[in-house]
Amino acid sequence: MNPAALFAGGLAAGLAAGTASCTAVQGGLLIGLVSPRGSPPGPSRGLPPVAAFLTGRLAAHTALGALLGLAGAVVQVGPRTRAALLVAAGTAVVVLAVRMLRRRRDAGCAPASRGAASVSGDPRGCSCPDGGHGQDRAPLGSAAHGTGSPGTGARSPTLVRAAALGMATIFVPCGVTIGMEVVAVGAGSALGGAAALAGLALGTAPAFAALGLLLRTLASTRLAALAGIAALAAGLFTVGSGMRLGGWLPDFSLPQFGSPAAAAGRALTGTDGVQRLTIWATAEGFRPGIAVAAAGRPVEIVFRTKDNRGCTRTLAIDDHDVVLPVTGERVVRLAARPEGRLRYACGMGMYVGFVRFERVP
Repeated sequence: MNPAALFAGGLAAGLAAGTASCTAVQGGLLIGLVSPRGSPPGPSRGLPPVAAFLTGRLAAHTALGALLGLAGAVVQVGPRTRAALLVAAGTAVVVLAVRMLRRRRDAGCAPASRGAASVSGDPRGCSCPDGGHGQDRAPLGSAAHGTGSPGTGARSPTLVRAAALGMATIFVPCGVTIGMEVVAVGAGSALGGAAALAGLALGTAPAFAALGLLLRTLASTRLAALAGIAALAAGLFTVGSGMRLGGWLPDFSLPQFGSPAAAAGRALTGTDGVQRLTIWATAEGFRPGIAVAAAGRPVEIVFRTKDNRGCTRTLAIDDHDVVLPVTGERVVRLAARPEGRLRYACGMGMYVGFVRFERVP
């Protein structure tokens, strides 16, 4: 396919569908852009790290696309490995969020001398740098103004770290990214694969830029604690998604995240002895969420979609990734299986479904 057309397709996918899903999965890494000590003084100091993050993300996605175009499925990361990476990324985000909240608590009120306490009027002997409003204000001559001693005042994260965080996003792909990776594999050339994923990275760049600047701005206001709590929730969500994708949650977990399981459907056996199931992949999950088939017989699962641009367009089943059309269907063929349960999940681990294989009477 023409590289220009692949680039346009990736750009459109990023703008239309990747904004929400990619920022939900990868946005937690932006917490690492928050200054490790103190708060960024303003948007002008916040823009370079965000730009470095986006540059690293674009470079990594372009390089990955080129590798996929050259080597095909050999370079792709399997569902289990991707699940482990999601758990690791989510854990890192949780650690960063906790550090962010602890910094905010420690910066709220610092020990001061008795004289300073009397001036501030605080009988506890604490002096808040901003007069009790929870904002850090570095004095003139401090590192925030470029003349203080190292390690004091507000500091921006290094551009190298920001770029590394952007490059790390390729290890926690969202559902749309997985779909574009399959397109890059089918391109059959380094140029075509690079164009597809570069278009996706650029299409999602405005949302990442806005989120990164918002986080750095919040870190310098009273809402910093709220930003830390949101980051903590995002990290826990990413860990949960990885555990659902890898099948590491207990069996009592709901088949569908955020919605009850639909009524169980049963496979129909044709004259050729092959069982056939129809499962709808919707924006709210898989319907039915639980399907029943006979053990010891081959199965064909028809996954159908209609105007579906959510994460269920990509799913991991039987240790393989499957990409579905926006509207249409795709057949997944499985060999005869013993009694038990087959678990599958969307590419982001948000929604899960089951096929239960039962013994034929």
